[in-house]
Amino acid sequence: MKNTLIVFSSIDGHTKKISSKIAEYLSESKKVDLVSLSEAKTLSLKNYQQIIIGASIRYGNYRKDLFEFIEKNLEDLNAKENAFFSVNVVARKSEKNRAESNPYVNKFLKVTKWKPKNIDVFAGVVDYPVYNFFDKFMIRLIMWITSGPTDTKARFEFTDWDRVKKFAENLI
Repeated sequence: MKNTLIVFSSIDGHTKKISSKIAEYLSESKKVDLVSLSEAKTLSLKNYQQIIIGASIRYGNYRKDLFEFIEKNLEDLNAKENAFFSVNVVARKSEKNRAESNPYVNKFLKVTKWKPKNIDVFAGVVDYPVYNFFDKFMIRLIMWITSGPTDTKARFEFTDWDRVKKFAENLI
């Protein structure tokens, strides 16, 4: 049975939720370890045949430690079956919900030396009630500018869970 590692970089927990769902699908045929990016920093990737990394966007950027992790483990990542998925609210728009058309995935691929073998992008969540004052204000402004939802008392989930399942099935 193949050992698979899923590493997630999540700010508000939705990328972790997507990663958990992928782990659930894969665990039917593989041994899967699901860890946060901070936990992954202490792991040896040598014991895994497949590595999947999921990362979210906040204010147009992935977290800096994501790139540090990739750079540190680039040789292992390239030597194994691998995949990357991005979680961002821009992907709620049909013209930006594919890896090749999503600006954050394109930016990621330009700044990293890692060239994932499988790539996808999933629309995330706008969860106003859990945001602090600053995030609520800024995200609402961004949503207003991009014609997104602005009701600060509500949560808006855009994730296509069937697409998440298909992504996982392609990794089996």
